[in-house]
Amino acid sequence: MRIAMMGSGGLGGYFGARLAQGGAEVHFVARGRHLQAMREHGLRIEGPAGIHLPRVNATDDPAEIGVVDFVIVGVKLWDTEAALEQARPLVGPTTAVISFQNGVLKDQSLRAAFDPSHLMGGVGYVATTIEQPGVIRQTGPMQRLIFGEFDGSRSPRGQRLLHACLAGGIHAELSEHIVREIWQKYVFLVGLSGTTTTMRMPIGPIRTNPQTRAFLLDLMREVVAVGRAHGVDLDEDYAEQRLKLADHVAYDMTSSMHHDLQRGNRLEVPWLAGGVVELGRQKGVPTPLNRAVADILALHAGGGSSASQKAEGA
Repeated sequence: MRIAMMGSGGLGGYFGARLAQGGAEVHFVARGRHLQAMREHGLRIEGPAGIHLPRVNATDDPAEIGVVDFVIVGVKLWDTEAALEQARPLVGPTTAVISFQNGVLKDQSLRAAFDPSHLMGGVGYVATTIEQPGVIRQTGPMQRLIFGEFDGSRSPRGQRLLHACLAGGIHAELSEHIVREIWQKYVFLVGLSGTTTTMRMPIGPIRTNPQTRAFLLDLMREVVAVGRAHGVDLDEDYAEQRLKLADHVAYDMTSSMHHDLQRGNRLEVPWLAGGVVELGRQKGVPTPLNRAVADILALHAGGGSSASQKAEGA
């Protein structure tokens, strides 16, 4: 099985390493110092059940790879369109393209780029960070991939990918309800990222303070309402179910968007809280709290010194 990882950071690098360890022919598409380090020293995963691959297939030009069986998209959301254009040489008549990125808008970009017959849905769970070029640290024990056909069938290609994942020690599941799985993650992710980033705090203090706990719950309720309006099979009380999950995660748990804010990176808020607002508007569902999150973080969404530059230009 030939697999191309479009994006070789925390998600793509981690799961690509596990797939390679399980025997798949994995090609990593990367750039900059991370690419250089992988070419020279391979790829190392630190943390629970660490991995060291002394040699990996790494490039910044997918045309060098040729057609593969699976293209796994793991770039940050703002790089999606560029990554999909770059990935065209990887896609042949039977290639499957799966995004394990955050949110639900990601699959709209895939549908605009490729024929629906190429597409599968995916959800990825892992806590990682690039510790240094060529080294990815897993910061928590959870690692899981869920994927499936959008029509709910258990396809031969899905079964093949499942076997490859299991061979690499990935906790993987082939789902017959992948749209619901994507939205279920979206509910919790919007609440977690929206609160931790706007409040600059981990989940622990947020869930224990009555006022901020209510804000977290209502953010998730808006996502559930929007999803149900779009025909997604979510329980009416699914936000309350996710709040119980928030009570059992680590006290110091935060979100990748919070980390990005701290580092001055771009934020995925236009696709997370902003995506809820956009999708709610399409169905006439009010989303005032998610709009508040998007508005509060607007000056930071571009990363770097965008906020100060705008202030100076005012």
